[in-house]
Amino acid sequence: MIVNIAFWIFVLAMDLLIPGVMIGFGKEFQKNPPTEINPGFGYRTAMSSKNQDTWDFAQRYMGKVWYQAGRWLLIPSILPLLIVLGQDVGAVGTAGLAVSGVQLVVMLGSILVVERTLRRTFDKNGKRKIETD
Repeated sequence: MIVNIAFWIFVLAMDLLIPGVMIGFGKEFQKNPPTEINPGFGYRTAMSSKNQDTWDFAQRYMGKVWYQAGRWLLIPSILPLLIVLGQDVGAVGTAGLAVSGVQLVVMLGSILVVERTLRRTFDKNGKRKIETD
């Protein structure tokens, strides 16, 4: 039983990593995003790297998306593991894997959200589109 609880705690901690990283980096990117276009750190896509304006926009927007998505993922990451609390290692592992899969879909899906917003805000050359009301 102690081994099962220890494994459950381990799986819970691992399943809280992705939301935790998303919240932490999201908050940081909103306040202190990478300021220079670089190949090593930040939200780096062809569109975000067009110029400084697209870069700055993408870093802050990705921060906002990750922060919100990370917060949204917290409760759904914990609930399935509460359901399998006290069950065998296989059930806990399966629940933990399912939670991680959903988290990865959300995390990778955030790229689509940011890219769509970049394309709505900037033209293909990275120039801001004129807003019309």
